[in-house]
Amino acid sequence: MKNLVAYITSGYPEKSFTVDLSLALAQSGVDTLELGVPFSDPVADGPLIEKANHKSLELGFKFKDLLEISKEIAPQVDTLWMGYFNSFYQQNMQNLIPLAKELGINGLIIPDVPHEEALTYKDLFQSNGIANISFVAPTDSEERIQTVVSDAQKFIYMVAYTGITGSGTAEDLQPFLHSIKKYTKTPVYVGFGVNEKTAKEKVQGADGVIVGSAFVKILLNNDINYMQKITQCCELAKVIKDKINT
Repeated sequence: MKNLVAYITSGYPEKSFTVDLSLALAQSGVDTLELGVPFSDPVADGPLIEKANHKSLELGFKFKDLLEISKEIAPQVDTLWMGYFNSFYQQNMQNLIPLAKELGINGLIIPDVPHEEALTYKDLFQSNGIANISFVAPTDSEERIQTVVSDAQKFIYMVAYTGITGSGTAEDLQPFLHSIKKYTKTPVYVGFGVNEKTAKEKVQGADGVIVGSAFVKILLNNDINYMQKITQCCELAKVIKDKINT
């Protein structure tokens, strides 16, 4: 069974909604939840996720809200934090990672920290049993891929193309996938530009997909109410989970 990871922006449109949506998604085929930490300059994210980040911050999102949301969700759903390094660094990593473990968080995804810099925190993550998710991109050399994936934990975030999330750009990912799988048994999940139309194609040869913008687009739709947003997100999750497994 191939896995579905869903990204949603924490605290948008409000904290209790994030909790309700997360638990509903877990009942609709989502295997892992990526709680996005709103940040003012999300450089790796496309316009939809950037907009949701800004809206959540405008509504008063604080890091403590992420902790409260996580406390409700993580005991019931495999949960990761996805955010930019400054958001975590400001909380003091030496305190934050043990707290994440206490809350039941299983990993962090930090797109703006290169592999070499992430090694600084390797012992901290490992001693707390929390994965620091590794990224590989089509622009990486074979040597770099081998270095990055050699001790990857939980899964490898394979960037489907070089750019920002939410793009539908399609390309032949098989040679890239082959390069990764030569050096690791860790599952490889495809992210960036994955939606209900592209998921079946992009998951070929991979172990799962990471979907963000397609869910956030629903969250940003002001023409539907909260319950409709949850229903539409859950329907989308079911469709994508079915497509990647048929």
